[in-house]
Amino acid sequence: MDLMKNKKILIVDDEPEIREMIERFLRKEGFFRVYTADNFVNALAVCRLEKPDAAILDVMLPDGDGFSLLSSIRSFSDMPVLFLSARGEDEDRLLGLGLGADDYMVKPFLPRELILRLMAILKRVYASNTVERLPVFRLGGQTIDLESAVVRGRDRELPLTAKEHAILIKLHENQGRIVTSDALCQAVWGDESYGYENTLMVHVRRIREKIEQDPSKPVFLLTVRGLGYKLMAQESR
Repeated sequence: MDLMKNKKILIVDDEPEIREMIERFLRKEGFFRVYTADNFVNALAVCRLEKPDAAILDVMLPDGDGFSLLSSIRSFSDMPVLFLSARGEDEDRLLGLGLGADDYMVKPFLPRELILRLMAILKRVYASNTVERLPVFRLGGQTIDLESAVVRGRDRELPLTAKEHAILIKLHENQGRIVTSDALCQAVWGDESYGYENTLMVHVRRIREKIEQDPSKPVFLLTVRGLGYKLMAQESR
């Protein structure tokens, strides 16, 4: 598994078409922890809440600009940043790089080039962290290994599908807390998640069949009626 694809990526752009296009290409490349924001305030809130590993920032935002946003982010995070802007003047490029951005691309751009530049940044920043792994945790007598995407019991090993894997990662990141159905759908299906609540229920049922002793009476993956789900886990690594 490519550890770079496990990184949380934030896309900040006020143009929905561009946000959706970038997210679509990221997910096609295997990134599944993708967040989006359409303005300064929302982007800052996502950074504080989700703690992304890298961000793609537009310079022109309706309630500020990407340069000021980067300055605000730098007060609590050193995550790498790639600027994406229609402003290609040398002054803007130098300002962005001078503020600590890792790269600066000018619109219009080739999506494939954007992905390659992002991957280069991620590898440069995170490649030395070779011990980084997804968590392994206990649920009763079973071990859920998110790095290998398997559930291990005493006498069996069950693989997790890509959707089950993404759901469990989101739940584990918020273990002991309620994760809304909308948040889970967003984590799994991105901006095209509307209307997937029933499909989510199917995946949750299949996860319970793998992790619960009695799937009809779950004790680890709980339903919070009208809100979403909660995972009760014991960390083992």
